[in-house]
Amino acid sequence: MKLNTIRKDNIMKNHKNYITILVATFLIGVAAFCGFKIYHHYTQAQIQEEVFDEIAKSVEETKTNQEETPPYSTVQDILAEYGELYLQNADMVGWIRIANTTINYPVMHTPRSPNYYLNRNFHKAYSSLGVPYIQENCNILESDNLIIYGHHIKGKKMFGALEDYKSKTFYEKNKIIRFDTLSERGEYEIIAVFTQTAYSKDGYRYYDFVNAEDESAFTDYIDKCKELSLYDTGVSATYGDKLITLSTCEYSSNNGRLVVVAKKVV
Repeated sequence: MKLNTIRKDNIMKNHKNYITILVATFLIGVAAFCGFKIYHHYTQAQIQEEVFDEIAKSVEETKTNQEETPPYSTVQDILAEYGELYLQNADMVGWIRIANTTINYPVMHTPRSPNYYLNRNFHKAYSSLGVPYIQENCNILESDNLIIYGHHIKGKKMFGALEDYKSKTFYEKNKIIRFDTLSERGEYEIIAVFTQTAYSKDGYRYYDFVNAEDESAFTDYIDKCKELSLYDTGVSATYGDKLITLSTCEYSSNNGRLVVVAKKVV
């Protein structure tokens, strides 16, 4: 009896050891897989950032050399610095730049394919960074308000850099957003910075305002943005002004958004 008991105990111990080894192996495998995914994500993000840097560099170099080149590119009515990029991808409709941030990117627009550049790079390949893009129902030349989306990437990358505008001190030193269309350079002064919950009955649907039905509708939008603003900028807008509204994720609430509204001044 004792021998049988010993054998049973050994079998149970071996079985437990086997299960322990299996569980440990599984957990190690999961950890390795997760580590690989994280490494792959950050590696790809770094590659995409380098691509953006090269694109931005080419734009700056072209602008610097404009004294030796025509003010427009070989593509009719397109500014010289954007002509080559437009030939590479005709979805590009402009360029956004904010001083003292990492924001220095092309802006895309695909009216027939909403959110196309949410997870695609400038060359249309998969990218977790995406490319800033304009809401599909906006008209780049005619809309009262162009709504521009960009990912909130850690390290103040992409539109994650808008986090700095939660500080009024930062705003006071960086009130201007540069947004160029392909044919016209433009500067926009910030009116309001606010956080909001998207796609909620309790949230303000700022993304619904693209074209004002009348002066009252325009004024209502501006008044609401200023009411929600984290601080008073002292800047407003009147009917007829052209606006841009930058939107990115904000993580203090579920489905939160950080929004920056600005009017064209130049």
